Amino acid sequence: MRQLPLGRTGPMVSAMGLGCMSINTTYDPSDENEALATLHRAVELGVTFFDTAEPCGLGANERVVGRGLAASRDDVTIATKVGFAHTHDGRTALVDGRPVVDGRPEHIVKAIDGSLTRLATDRIDLVYLHRTDPTVPIEHTVTAMADLVQAGKVRHLGLCEASAATIRRAHAVQPITAVQTEYSLFDRSAERNGVLSAVRELGIGFVPCSPLGQGLLTGPFPRQHLNATVVGTFDPLPQDDTLTANKRVIATIGRVAAAKGVAASQLAIAWTMADGAVPIPGTRHLRHLEENLAAADVSLTAEELAALDAAAPIGAAADECHSPESMALLTR
Repeated sequence: MRQLPLGRTGPMVSAMGLGCMSINTTYDPSDENEALATLHRAVELGVTFFDTAEPCGLGANERVVGRGLAASRDDVTIATKVGFAHTHDGRTALVDGRPVVDGRPEHIVKAIDGSLTRLATDRIDLVYLHRTDPTVPIEHTVTAMADLVQAGKVRHLGLCEASAATIRRAHAVQPITAVQTEYSLFDRSAERNGVLSAVRELGIGFVPCSPLGQGLLTGPFPRQHLNATVVGTFDPLPQDDTLTANKRVIATIGRVAAAKGVAASQLAIAWTMADGAVPIPGTRHLRHLEENLAAADVSLTAEELAALDAAAPIGAAADECHSPESMALLTR
């Protein structure tokens, strides 16, 4: 797989990464052997960018990523996320059903040390602030993270689901290498809220998560298969009325994909890559992994891009995958 720089200041990474959350958490039960096989196959296929997070599976996701990539450690870029508060037993802390964000410098330092231990590594290539804490100035949080860069524990810094204003303030303290946010043909809000233009202006890498629109292009996952230890599962899954509203968009995308001879999922992923972004679709199944990674070889013509833009313009899809509690944490 081709490699490209992650923003102006970041490392060279594969044109598509692997979102690791689902390899052993989130959906249906899995065993460690299956998770490790997915990681090893991704490396074989040229993936060098792997994304995990502190809350996933009460730290279990970071542990399996560390084990699975140990033999390839010097050849891959590992990203993780910190910034949520936890209960004494390691679960995400909640207040009124909303995950508690903690951007205090002392919490961030402790959280990153925990991630280093679970990943079994002496440095983390990219650490994202998972969400912005409105009670702590972003400058204070980023300064603490920058100190860890100086100490050699962290190489690059990133932000998740931050507003354009927050991105600019953070970048003024310490160069931000990457911004991760949900972005797909079903959620183009990054184009509307100024985030995409801000990262392009500042030379920050753009990392779309959920490039398949929370699974709308591959089929929704039953609620009973979700693991409630993962932050994302506090959000509702698409309901019947939402899915019905999206049928026209999905059908048009399917027709463009069929005409090109690729899967709709591959077309959707390729669309997010058309302007140099590095998406991180996730899966634990080898067949889906190979199908997703093949999207890196899909080139879209100007006519195809125009057809997709017409099929799924900003605001066209009825994507109601976030609860009000989770929405309150986004783009702050």
